[in-house]
Amino acid sequence: MQVAAMQANKEARNQATATTFARELAERMRGNHTVAIKTAATDNPYLFDVTLASTTTIATPPVNCFTTGCPIVKDAATWDVAEWQGRVKDELPTPRVKVCYDQDPFDSVGKPRWNCTDNGDIAVLKMSWTRSNTAGTLEFASNSGLPVIVVPLTAGSSQ
Repeated sequence: MQVAAMQANKEARNQATATTFARELAERMRGNHTVAIKTAATDNPYLFDVTLASTTTIATPPVNCFTTGCPIVKDAATWDVAEWQGRVKDELPTPRVKVCYDQDPFDSVGKPRWNCTDNGDIAVLKMSWTRSNTAGTLEFASNSGLPVIVVPLTAGSSQ
């Protein structure tokens, strides 16, 4: 029972951490809403699908907003995403994160899904991470299981 309680406590911490990261990304998107409302991933760095293994190298943004500032809002978004992904990678075990526009993030029985409709007014963050059960067997691996959390990220409006 103690092992099960410790595992449940660890999973609760991971869920709380993931939810905090989702809320933080939403705030960053609202702070840079002119980029975050764009629906094409080529124009909007906040739209991505990545698995952050311990060996994953996060691309260095072309502009260092911390030392030189970001005169272009898309550069600020690229900086936001790289910095955010680095911290997510450090805090969760092999997380998969997908941010997309999705009008229907759940299937007909209410289970979350990774596929996105790529349309609609609200971006959605879907996140999972590798978890192990009390026997030490990996479950819900971030690259194959269902999203553990699904959070709408409202970037604001164009007005």
